[in-house]
Amino acid sequence: MKTFEEYSIKSLKLKNRIVMPPMCMYSADNSGNVNDFHINHYTTRSLGGVGFIIVESTGITPNGRISDNDLGIWDDKHIEGLKTLVQGVKKYGAKIGIQLNHAGRKYLGSSGQPLAPSAVSYDEKYKLPKELTKLEIKEIILKFKEAAVRADKAGFDAIEIHAAHGYLIDQFLSPLSNLRQDGYGKTTENRARFLKEILVAVKEVWPKGKPISLRVSAEDYKKGGMSTKEMVQIINIVKEYVDVVHVSSGGLVPAHINLYPGYQVNFSETIKRECNIPTIAVGLITEIDMVEEILSNRRADLVALGRELLRNPFWVLNKAKEKNIDIELPEQYKRAF
Repeated sequence: MKTFEEYSIKSLKLKNRIVMPPMCMYSADNSGNVNDFHINHYTTRSLGGVGFIIVESTGITPNGRISDNDLGIWDDKHIEGLKTLVQGVKKYGAKIGIQLNHAGRKYLGSSGQPLAPSAVSYDEKYKLPKELTKLEIKEIILKFKEAAVRADKAGFDAIEIHAAHGYLIDQFLSPLSNLRQDGYGKTTENRARFLKEILVAVKEVWPKGKPISLRVSAEDYKKGGMSTKEMVQIINIVKEYVDVVHVSSGGLVPAHINLYPGYQVNFSETIKRECNIPTIAVGLITEIDMVEEILSNRRADLVALGRELLRNPFWVLNKAKEKNIDIELPEQYKRAF
């Protein structure tokens, strides 16, 4: 079965096609440091057979977090805890990446004012953000670069740049949140400039053999917002700096989304085809037959299971048993399989 086949992106060699996507745990204290929960949480999914684990949204600055309880990577003091997490996950066979993020106007913590491309709030519950100056934009690009250096020192196999779900990079990409009239606004190419400059900076310091993933929202689900067609254009602008695209949708503005199993897979399929780049599909996927369909029909190269892996950390081992697939098992659990 495709689900259990190995897959490689650059030097990243995965034992199967199942990904645990970033899911915020809001379980750090205000320091942003890794604690026992994070180590237990991620290591359990490695024991459970997941091929590739991507650690939750991790703030490149204190006010780049989504909340004050997110993990951080803005200080060298974070490296040791992240290194312990990486070592624990790798010990049981999974590969591990980390998602680097700046929340922009969706920051709800207490470490300063939210920042955004334009002074437009997400909704009435959020603070009015400060519009970034060009100098401040350059400073944030540098923070992404420095975070990538720390991620490498911690031993991560990959990094993911978070340009989805309405956070800062996504705010630059969408015409609904980017009202700038300078070189970072108006046209598709200008709105993609911030993302491109981050990727260029990160690529300067990130090891050549390690992949860079890009998380995107292919649709805003609002008139005048991001469309899959425009996202294809954006990815084609930056794809020389990216190795895989993790395809999601929504999050930029409050919107009604028709949810159903696999509701985002078509976006992955379109981007894979139109941009000629590997993709990760995600979106309420729970069943192995659906995973197999997505992979076999080349709608994605990898499949991420979010909430399902929260419910069942041993999904991979259990599905292999159901399908009579012989896979590597932890020695301690062999008697059950």
